[in-house]
Amino acid sequence: MDKTLTVVVPSYNVEKYLDQTLTSFINEAVMEEVEVLIVDDGSKDKTAQIGHSYEQKYPETFRVISKENGGHGSTINTGITQARGKYFKVVDGDDWVDKEGFVTLVRTLRDCAEDYILTRYHEVDDQTKAERERAFPELPVGKTMEFSEAASKVQMPMHALVIRTELLRENHIRLDEHCFYVDVEYILYPVPYVRTVKYLDCLVYMYRLAVVTQSVSMQGYQKHLDNHTTVIAHLLDYLKQYRLSAEADQGKVRYMARRIAQMAETQVNIYMSYPAGDKEIYRKFKEFDAFLKESDPLVYVWTGEYSGMLRLLRRTGFRAYALIRAVSGFRNKSDRR
Repeated sequence: MDKTLTVVVPSYNVEKYLDQTLTSFINEAVMEEVEVLIVDDGSKDKTAQIGHSYEQKYPETFRVISKENGGHGSTINTGITQARGKYFKVVDGDDWVDKEGFVTLVRTLRDCAEDYILTRYHEVDDQTKAERERAFPELPVGKTMEFSEAASKVQMPMHALVIRTELLRENHIRLDEHCFYVDVEYILYPVPYVRTVKYLDCLVYMYRLAVVTQSVSMQGYQKHLDNHTTVIAHLLDYLKQYRLSAEADQGKVRYMARRIAQMAETQVNIYMSYPAGDKEIYRKFKEFDAFLKESDPLVYVWTGEYSGMLRLLRRTGFRAYALIRAVSGFRNKSDRR
């Protein structure tokens, strides 16, 4: 490891945004300690060309890795394999970092040894440019915590996370390829191996929202419904295997189960976004809920806690589906990433 931080930039047809993304990493104070891997996932636009222009100008910091299209998970898998940094962070090709906060992060990471580092981040509306801060006031700043202590207070979203690279590599963390919604795999697959966490009170990630073509728009969710279902199934299987292992920690089990339940709540919202008379969706919805109940009772119960509509449906054996769907309206909710 000859770098402090590896940043993987999953990039697929992001020519509109990539300059902003890559420029945000440019600061002479820390550039020698950072490598930015621009993983071009078979883009058809000028994504690779833009990446190469930064690689040519800053060869010690930027590197383009072009590959056949394999999806978001494949870009992260490639980054884990190629990383030379002590720590590892994912910044999507249509997002960016706060320059000042990024410098603070890199300088702080020099002396860190924790498995997880958390930072503040902002959600930025792509239309209005309004920013909403996401912070973790429940956590003490700069203190090394056991994972169970931090996990009992907060969920740790992808945009806040910096992960020790060797933890990912040594434990063969790999995400689904050719599949959307693998962010939650990235969040949860390392959990069985995480021991320590530290929260830094600095703003780093700038997460772009309100792009209609995003996979986390409702249009995107409907288009990729089967991917969302597949990831939930894989996460449930992973949780089951961990529960049965000799190393299972009940605090980690609950943490993972709660996050999967949050994703399952999003699945409920996807089903409810379809017209009430869609019989195929109705069938899939009932089968999904039965699958949750069979797979993990804790996830099943917590999904019901998160979704009032689902609780009503369960009480009526789904017989009131059309009525509940018609009178409830639908509030578009993005997945908690």
